[in-house]
Amino acid sequence: MKRTPIAEYIRQLISTVRRMNRDYPTKNFPLDGRLVGDIGEILAEQLYDLELLPDNAPLHDAVSHGHHVQIKTTMKSALGFGDIPAYYLGLKIDENGSVEEIFNGPGSIIWEAIKARKRPKNYIINVRANILKNLNSTVRPEDRIPKRSAHPIASANKKSGPK
Repeated sequence: MKRTPIAEYIRQLISTVRRMNRDYPTKNFPLDGRLVGDIGEILAEQLYDLELLPDNAPLHDAVSHGHHVQIKTTMKSALGFGDIPAYYLGLKIDENGSVEEIFNGPGSIIWEAIKARKRPKNYIINVRANILKNLNSTVRPEDRIPKRSAHPIASANKKSGPK
């Protein structure tokens, strides 16, 4: 079986990132660590009523109705939690491109559930998605970052948040 050379995949990835940079110039989409996070922030901006902050803003990634929001995104089964943000929006992107809301609410709710854990050297506690989903079910509707009402991804995506 003949394999496609790695160089060809790299060229395709770079080309995709360049197109993403052109369409979403406020993000960098680096291939070496923050790609999923930057994609998640763009999706959050499209799906939720929030405005992204500059990339160098400390702790929080966006603002919604005066509330600061930290956005975390994964394609795996856990999300990172470091300093306690005012609001935490956790998203999971599936391989088919659908977006699932894992947690949407005050960061203090997560902190109360995990504060007994020992922090690793990098200070980031990985919290399993199923734990965050259970905590998400306890968040009051008025304590959530509201969704945008008329976005094609939000209306077409069955997994984009609580029902």
